[in-house]
Amino acid sequence: MDRIDGEILSVLQGDARISYRDLGVRVGLSANAAADRVRRMVRSGVIRGFTTLVDPTADHRAGLVVFIDITLRLDTSNEEFEQVALRLPGITEVVHVTGAHDYLVRARAADPAALDALLRSLKREAGVAQSQTRIALRTASDGRR
Repeated sequence: MDRIDGEILSVLQGDARISYRDLGVRVGLSANAAADRVRRMVRSGVIRGFTTLVDPTADHRAGLVVFIDITLRLDTSNEEFEQVALRLPGITEVVHVTGAHDYLVRARAADPAALDALLRSLKREAGVAQSQTRIALRTASDGRR
């Protein structure tokens, strides 16, 4: 990666839907050269995907967006937890973290009853010893992920 690739990434993080023509203008390349660089970064894994950020309050299906701090039981491996957790309905992200907890999980639940069911499943099926849940009230974003 060079300086121009870094500029391309910065532009794409602000607007992943920008046309290759406009992207090229922003970074000083032709549309074809900008497209080639983006495709190369996708193939090499630098760009892992493109996404749509949805305001949870605008998506009435979302219900609650929650962040769950997870501490695993001593007999549960990280791999076991990740495999089970990612299959549970509502879980959108599983992040191995440093600090007091083992994982931070982002999830959606239709209502408090669905959240309760998810937490019970995590403890019963995924080897969770303790959890601490926070509910997202609002998300502020500058458009970058």
